[in-house]
Amino acid sequence: MFSSIGIMALVGMISHLLFIYITWRIVTTINFDPLIRKGREAEARILIIFIAIVIGTGVSRFILDFIQWSQDLLYLF
Repeated sequence: MFSSIGIMALVGMISHLLFIYITWRIVTTINFDPLIRKGREAEARILIIFIAIVIGTGVSRFILDFIQWSQDLLYLF
């Protein structure tokens, strides 16, 4: 029982990191230069990192929840 919880925790952490990385790669392709003020590049980079974390975590959570829900369908019948 506890090994199952540990495996799910590991899968969740890997999923979050993977989707954050994918989101980071996608977000960095967007040209934010017109929106960034001169001298504020560091703050803009941190904001982009936070945006990638929020979107990546949300997508990962959706995927993990969907997998869990599909496994819980066994209890329906």
